Amino acid sequence: MHELALTGKMLSLVLSEAEKHQARKVTKIKISIGELSGVIEECVAYYFQVAARDTIAAGAELEFAKCRATLFCPNCGRKFAKKPRDFNCPVCGGLSRLTGEGRECFVESIEVE
Repeated sequence: MHELALTGKMLSLVLSEAEKHQARKVTKIKISIGELSGVIEECVAYYFQVAARDTIAAGAELEFAKCRATLFCPNCGRKFAKKPRDFNCPVCGGLSRLTGEGRECFVESIEVE
């Protein structure tokens, strides 16, 4: 359910930026979502459609970009893309740690008229 609050904040940001640039219409919003963020694209799209209904962002296309999670191996110092259910380094076999990459959720770009 955190998608509702997230979508509301995202819409506020988009409308604020559109107003700064004296836009008449928001046509497209690109959103980056990390695979470990827990954010469900379909929920964001639904809540956005409802929340943006009477705004200049109504009908805007939402484009989602998935950000891969990465791991860091403290044994050999390598950084690599996380595989499902696998925290082992593909080089040395050591147990790796999650980095911050893959947990993000942000508005990457906005297209306006």
